[in-house]
Amino acid sequence: MPRQLVIGNGKFLINLDSHTYMRDLYYPYVGQLNHVGGYQCRVGIWVDGSFSWLSDPEWSFQLSYVEDSLVTEVKASHYHLGITLIINDGVHQREDIYLKRVRIQNHWETVREVRMFFNQDLVINETEVGDTAAYYPLNNTVFHYKKDRYFMFNGLTGTEGLFQYTTGVKRFYNAEGTWRDAEDGHLMGNAIAQGSVDSTISFRLHVPPNSEESLYYWMTAGKNLEEVKKLDSYVKESHPGNLLDRAQIYWKRWVNKSERDYGNLSEACIRLYKMSLLIVRTQTDVNGAIIAANDSDIMQSNRDHYSYMWPRDGALIAYAMTMAGYQGMITPFFHFCANALSPEGYLHHKYNPDGTVGSSWHPYLNNGKMQLPIQEDETALVLFALWQDYVRHGVIELPQSLYRTLIRRAARFMSSYIEADLNLPKPSYDLWEERYGIYTFTASAVYGGLIAAANFCSLFGDEERSSRYRHTAERIKSGILKHLWDEKEGRFVRGLYLEGGQWVQDKTLESSVYGIFEFGVLPADDTRVVSTMKANKAGLTIKTDIGGVARYYHDYYFQRSSDIDNVPGNPWIICTLWIAEWEIEYAKTLSDLESPRRTLEWVVSHAIESGILPEQLDPFDGSPVSVAPLTWSHATYVLTVVKYTEKYKKLSL
Repeated sequence: MPRQLVIGNGKFLINLDSHTYMRDLYYPYVGQLNHVGGYQCRVGIWVDGSFSWLSDPEWSFQLSYVEDSLVTEVKASHYHLGITLIINDGVHQREDIYLKRVRIQNHWETVREVRMFFNQDLVINETEVGDTAAYYPLNNTVFHYKKDRYFMFNGLTGTEGLFQYTTGVKRFYNAEGTWRDAEDGHLMGNAIAQGSVDSTISFRLHVPPNSEESLYYWMTAGKNLEEVKKLDSYVKESHPGNLLDRAQIYWKRWVNKSERDYGNLSEACIRLYKMSLLIVRTQTDVNGAIIAANDSDIMQSNRDHYSYMWPRDGALIAYAMTMAGYQGMITPFFHFCANALSPEGYLHHKYNPDGTVGSSWHPYLNNGKMQLPIQEDETALVLFALWQDYVRHGVIELPQSLYRTLIRRAARFMSSYIEADLNLPKPSYDLWEERYGIYTFTASAVYGGLIAAANFCSLFGDEERSSRYRHTAERIKSGILKHLWDEKEGRFVRGLYLEGGQWVQDKTLESSVYGIFEFGVLPADDTRVVSTMKANKAGLTIKTDIGGVARYYHDYYFQRSSDIDNVPGNPWIICTLWIAEWEIEYAKTLSDLESPRRTLEWVVSHAIESGILPEQLDPFDGSPVSVAPLTWSHATYVLTVVKYTEKYKKLSL
């Protein structure tokens, strides 16, 4: 199930499902550790003797966010109970506090007694071993803890706090969890449990006829009991409703901090643009890690996840956000990369949010030969994005602080990691992490990275190095034009692979060759780029009612169809937008922008109801495939909107 609603503040991230159940809780880093792990923290309601979980089929939901905000707005209706819930969830913009407001609307002509139940199903530090759940009478709360992770739960109805509580064992022997105890409307009041445990708390209120009352629920997180108690007191003293309102105002100010002329884009496109900025913010840790995705349901098909910082994703996302005007937000990313850089000057496959090296499937030994287990584009794109940031904002202090630790070291590696006979970068893994060779995307990224390094050297008066890096970049460009262009096909190929001691062109249609113009090897209107992008659009567009563009011809990842000629792969948001990016850069008249404008509308129409963008779509019904939200999808939409609006303004003049 994709994560329909995402809230966070850069160090505290919570994912909610379509029933507003908390399914992922990341702390103290975005993406690390997940203290819920995909389990359901259920919410239920008891009304005049009748009980229902919000996941019961009788409920109907409308999912959205408060406009321009990271505060949710969900409407849940139950016809037979005569109850509607208006639910707002948010995370405090600064503190580690999760807040929920529930407005309970009574549609009957009588006073209703309502009890709401909240189940806390935590797996602290990603294991069920050794947790404790306990009632704390000094402030009438329930808290869970293990080692230096504490989570305290409380709430408010009018002036009343917790009505009932219980703790107990879950998923051990025959115990399902304390949520079962809620279904009769009463909780047994067990004060402590240890091991694999959960807790459930309830709140009671009376709702007048044809009226509504509000209920608040919150969670505080900290390193010890005193920290969570202090934050709990802060919520009560400030009132949770006020804190939610202030969070809403903060995000409205953040996402509207600068004016943008959106040209002829629709309100829906503009709304998704702002939503995408906010979603990218939730996936970006304050210490610099930009996480690919935090939807833990991917664990069901692969015993690993997307909660890593891939330098490629991070660099392209940073590029998008700096183009949108959020330079300060992505500055820590570049420091993260400088600290992560290997002594040799390259970045590894991926990283954990705390800066340690992440898991990998790239070997050091392949067919009996040593190799670097890297994707070289990841190193190159960080320098490319850093130069784009400087060009956009002119903040010279950032690259100066990274000149020795990141720029020169990475450029030295790239300029030495060359296949001399080809004038191309040595083999590494492709951006999809599937095959080993020399790829057009990677070579283009290395060209862009070396040009960025040369520009920085020149900026700082280091002309000898600048000349050297620029010369190497031009060598790579000549290698690209000689070995990666196929005159017969009239397009750039995916790459080269070694077969029998000879380099052979891989002519598979591949969306990522858009890097030829994106990273500055050739302009978008070069005839070779034009023929390449037209071939990609013709050959990779999905020929179903859903449409969109595949990663490459015969993409097997989550493959939904064997009819490759019509469905070369599932439609990917980013790959579809890459075609639009080229059309924008190629456009000579306003009418040329009509096709990319339609692509932006296509993205809007295939977002989840709440505005979340997945990685891929099902080519037949358009449902989300793989993780959602994918940070890269949202960032590529942001970048495409920025490029569109700027080109629209230029052509309008």
